Amino acid sequence: MMKYSLLIFFLSTCIGLAQGQTINTVKALSAEKISEIKSASIVSYFDFGAKGDGKTDDMEAIAAAHSFANQHSLKVKADDTATYYIGGMDRTAIIQTDTDFGTATFLIDDKEVQNRNAPIFLVSSSLQPYKLDGISSLKKNQEKIDIALPGASLITVTDSNTMRYIRFGLNPTNGAPQTDIFLVDKDGNVDNNAPIIWDFDQITEITALPIDEKTLNITGGRFITIANSEESKYNYYSRNLSIKRSNVIVDGLEHRITGEGDHGAPYGGFLNISSCTNVTVKNTILTGHKTYRTIGRAGKPVSMGTYDISVSRALNVSFIKVSQTNDIDDSTYWGIMGSNYCKNLLFDNCTLSRFDAHMGVANATIRNSTLGHMGINAIGSGTFLVENSEIRGRSLISLRPDYGSTWQGEIIIRDCSFVPAGGKPTSAALISGDNTGQHDFGYTCYMPETITIENLHIDDSNHPEGYQGPAIFGNFNPEMNEDSFYEQFPYVITREVILKNVTTSSGKELRVSDNEVMFEGVKVVKK
Repeated sequence: MMKYSLLIFFLSTCIGLAQGQTINTVKALSAEKISEIKSASIVSYFDFGAKGDGKTDDMEAIAAAHSFANQHSLKVKADDTATYYIGGMDRTAIIQTDTDFGTATFLIDDKEVQNRNAPIFLVSSSLQPYKLDGISSLKKNQEKIDIALPGASLITVTDSNTMRYIRFGLNPTNGAPQTDIFLVDKDGNVDNNAPIIWDFDQITEITALPIDEKTLNITGGRFITIANSEESKYNYYSRNLSIKRSNVIVDGLEHRITGEGDHGAPYGGFLNISSCTNVTVKNTILTGHKTYRTIGRAGKPVSMGTYDISVSRALNVSFIKVSQTNDIDDSTYWGIMGSNYCKNLLFDNCTLSRFDAHMGVANATIRNSTLGHMGINAIGSGTFLVENSEIRGRSLISLRPDYGSTWQGEIIIRDCSFVPAGGKPTSAALISGDNTGQHDFGYTCYMPETITIENLHIDDSNHPEGYQGPAIFGNFNPEMNEDSFYEQFPYVITREVILKNVTTSSGKELRVSDNEVMFEGVKVVKK
C-alpha cells in the first residue's frame, strides 16, 4: 500500500499540469513500423504516441492502439513501468483482442469529465445482434424455440406491455418491462441451466446476439480512479472497464480509488458486465466506494448505491479469488456489488462486502467466501447455495423488501458461520425481509419453498439484553398478528425448513420467528 500512497501523492501534483496541456496527438505509423508491429504480433501504446509519464493524456493513443490491434487481430501489451494518465475526454478504447495491462498504472481522472457514461475500455464483440422474426410468444421453462441460428446465441426478449419489479420504499418506481435473457444453441435448444423465467404471451422485441467461441483474456492492470466531486445525485459514472462480450477472462486486475470527499456522484461499477455469458473475474482486487446520501423519489433522504462490480443481463458470471481494499465491515463504504436480470452468478474464494441481486437472479452460489457488513441481498428464483462461507451481515440472507422479498425456489446453507452484524449486538435472524401483502410488485411473491441449513454456527455471543435466541425468519410483516389479516397480494410462505447441526455461541436454541402467526404453517424438520 505504501507504493500506491507514494504514487498517488506524486500523481496528484501533476493533475493540474495535465489538465492544462493539449491532448497528445496520436502519431501516424510508417509502413515500416506497421510491418514491425505485425511481425512482433504485439501492439504497444507507445507505438501510437503514448507517453506513460502520468501527466500527459494518453487516451487517444490507447484507443488508437486497440483499434489497430482489432483490425489486425493482434495482442495489446502495456509497458509495465508506465503510468498512463486518462483525462476527461469522451473517448473509449474498444478491446477485441487479448490485452495484457501487466503492472502498468492507469490513472483515471474523473474531476472534469465530458461524458460520465462513456467507458474507458469496452470489451466488445465483432458479432452484431439482430432481430428475430416469427416468434410471437414464449413460455416459462420452454425447452426449445422454433428457429435455426448460425451458432450459439444469447436471446433477449421484452414485453413492454407487462411491468415487473414495481419497486416499493423510498425509491419507488412504476416497474420495468418484462424482460429475459437466455442461451440457445444453433438449433434453438434452450440451456436448461439458465431457463426462461417468465411467460411471454406477447413479445414487443426479441433479438439474438451470436456468441464468440474464442476466449478473450484481459490480464493485469493497476487502475486508480480519482473520484468525481459532483453534487450527490443519481448521476452515475461509468468510466470503467465495460464487458459486453461472451467468453472473457479478467485475471489479476486491481482498482483503487482516491480523492473521495464529503460529496460525489455514485459509480455504476468499475467492472461492468452486461449482455453476455461465460465471464470469469479472478485474482482481482477492487475497492468499495464511499456512501453518499441524496433525496430519493419519495422525497426523503436515502443512501445512494455505488458499486465497483455491476452485472446486468448476464449469464454464467464467476468471481474467483476477488477481494477489496476496504474493510468489508466498514459501513461508510457501500456494498461493492450489484446486479440485475442475471442467471448463474458465482462467488468463490471471495472476500467482499456484499452480494446483491436487485431485479432478480436465477440461481446463485457463494462458496469458500467471506461477506461483510451488507451481506447477501437477493430476490429471484431457482437454487441459492451458500457453502463453506462466513456471512457478517445483519441477516444471513436478506430477501430484498423493495422487490417483495421473493425467492421462488430453494435456499441451501451448508458448512457456514454467521456473525450477525459483524459481531455488533443484535437479535439475529437467518432469513430477513419485508412484505405487507398490500403492494403489487408485478408478480406473485414467494418465500423459498424449502430451506435446508446444515452445519451452521451462529456467533451470537455479543447480543442485546433480553435476547431470546436467533430466529430462522425475521418479522416479515409485523401487522400480521392474527389469522384474519388480509393480504391483497398474498405472500406464499416457506413450506419446509430442514435443520441439521445448527449451533449458537449464546447457547440459545434457534427459534422459528418473532411472528408466530405468519410462520405457524412452516414445517421445521430437525435431523
